[in-house]
Amino acid sequence: MKVESCSKRVRVYLGGECIAATIRSKLVWEKPHYPAYYFPAGDVRMDLLSENGRTEPSPRRGLARYFDARANDRVVSNAAWHFPESPVHDLRGHVRFDWDSMDAWFEEDEEVFVHAHDPYKRIDILHASRHVEISSAGLKLADTRRPTIVYETGAPVRYYFPKLDVRMDLFEPSERRTGCAYKGFARYWSVPVDEGRREDLAWSYPTPFAECAKIAGMVAFYGEHVDMRIDGVLQERRRADDG
Repeated sequence: MKVESCSKRVRVYLGGECIAATIRSKLVWEKPHYPAYYFPAGDVRMDLLSENGRTEPSPRRGLARYFDARANDRVVSNAAWHFPESPVHDLRGHVRFDWDSMDAWFEEDEEVFVHAHDPYKRIDILHASRHVEISSAGLKLADTRRPTIVYETGAPVRYYFPKLDVRMDLFEPSERRTGCAYKGFARYWSVPVDEGRREDLAWSYPTPFAECAKIAGMVAFYGEHVDMRIDGVLQERRRADDG
């Protein structure tokens, strides 16, 4: 488990109160794809937290003890936890908040969403002139010579299509929505084909975050469920993963 010091000013809000603010957080990679923030207890409004008796063991971090949080009219159960006797000494004396239980997170003065930003993550978004075609069960869904290509650390290369180059008449809106800490919030479409309905086959970021504005309104496809040709060459299908 990787632990690093972070000098960003990080703040967390609940019920209109700044419940934690620090320039001394720890970035902890509990999951392989992104880190979580741990706050020094001295930079946390501990008066707004109360231990609730819940404990949960972690093979790497030790025994977690949970807090409920109360700020004005907002009360959240199991909103935070700490590892007072963790075998990872850097975690002792630190508090971890449940991201989704909080009202807002800020890195410096910019609000961040979904999870903490990974300092080793890079996204390059490049306009291209490759000829990219997408088909499913022999039905052509998209054909463009002006894709926008997203190169993202640790993720498959993604090809985004202008909507004018996509058979949007074949698409049916899906209820699925997902969030990406770097790109924003995506909507999805399903596509009926001869062999059945392809659920959530394509997605788009209608209003991506400013850093990824180049893909606004464009459409991408899951490479593991479609046939993709790039400059006439059929590509190997990818493993299932999120966009």
